[in-house]
Amino acid sequence: MSLMPKDIGMPSAVASRPRRISRIRSLNPLRWKENLLAYLFMAPSLLLFGIFLFYPLVKSIYLSLHLTDPRGRVAEFAGLDNYQELLTSDKFYQSLKVTFSFTLLTVPTCLVIALLLAALSHNKLRGMRAFQFVFSLPIAISVGTGSVIWMMLYHPSVGVLNYVLSLFGMAPVGWLTDPAVALLSVSFMTVWMNLGFNYIVLLSGLQGVPEEIYDSAKIDGSGPIRTFVQLTLPLISPTLFFSAIVSVIGAFQTFGQMHILTRGGPMNTTDVVVYNIYQDAFVNFRFGIGSAQALLLFAFILVLTLIQFKFFEKKVHYQ
Repeated sequence: MSLMPKDIGMPSAVASRPRRISRIRSLNPLRWKENLLAYLFMAPSLLLFGIFLFYPLVKSIYLSLHLTDPRGRVAEFAGLDNYQELLTSDKFYQSLKVTFSFTLLTVPTCLVIALLLAALSHNKLRGMRAFQFVFSLPIAISVGTGSVIWMMLYHPSVGVLNYVLSLFGMAPVGWLTDPAVALLSVSFMTVWMNLGFNYIVLLSGLQGVPEEIYDSAKIDGSGPIRTFVQLTLPLISPTLFFSAIVSVIGAFQTFGQMHILTRGGPMNTTDVVVYNIYQDAFVNFRFGIGSAQALLLFAFILVLTLIQFKFFEKKVHYQ
């Protein structure tokens, strides 16, 4: 009697196996078609990434291991000699120091000003849209156009800034020719250039905070400054963290304003790493050294970004 259920159950189990196999076989062509369709939709993006991202990266690694002739053609294999030359070069460390100084001057200043303007224009008052438009306007101006505008403002003889100083009886300043103020001048222009993007991002973060939270804070007797510091800042900390990461990466990749305003001068006080790469690769045709610098810059940005995620993301409050 104990064998009867097993004997009865065996044919049904055996009969169900061909059904499962046939079902799996019928699903395989469907899954294959879905995967093929997915790769077909991804093909244009993969092609663009391959041409403009993956191939230049592989080519940079290849060039960084070789020496090039005056025409930029590969001459011989150099191994790690290009990296050794960079790591023992005072000019590379000077450009790296200038890049760090430029980042410290621009990123915190731009974030603080953008956050202040976003907090002031966040109120739903009449005419506030006009202020939001004006504060967002720099994002529509290219680096080249903005650099030309500020070059005219910084002009030593006909510039508006020196004209204003002359009205107060002050001597004109060599904004772009004085080594003491050249980096500060370019940094101020860069803060203005990046202000539009950071302002829009932070204003969006402020608009995402529910009004009920502010109403509850008012009922509890919290003042505007206390509410902003203890309530608003933690709620928009993910937006601040994103803006900080993007701003730091952008500061390390700065090139346009340096090339147009100062060309790395005076006395290499504005010679950032990217402009140094440009000089080595496209002026002196040392593509091996330029590629090695680009890869080292990529490594610095990667490490710095990981450090930011390691230490600063702990203070980010995700809702």
